[in-house]
Amino acid sequence: MAMLTVRNLPDNVHRALRVRAAQHGRSTEAEVREILAAAVTPGDRLLLGNALASIGQRLGLTNDDIDAACHARDQAPAEPPKFA
Repeated sequence: MAMLTVRNLPDNVHRALRVRAAQHGRSTEAEVREILAAAVTPGDRLLLGNALASIGQRLGLTNDDIDAACHARDQAPAEPPKFA
C-alpha cells in the first residue's frame, strides 16, 4: 500500500483533522484516508450490483423467479468448440 507525506500542514488544519477524527471515532490518519477517498472517488459511479437490483425491482422479480431461472438453466458442462 502506498504512503503519503503531507508537509507544511497548517496547525489549524491539523487541529481540525484531529477533532473531526475524534468525532468519527477514528485516528487522524484514518480520517485523512477517508477524506481523500471521498474526494477522489466519483459519487455517481455505477455499481453493478445496485444496477442489477434496480432492474429486478422495476421488473417486479421475486426470489421465486430467480430460483425458477436457476433450476431451468442447462446444467450440462459446456462442450469445447470443434474446428474442422
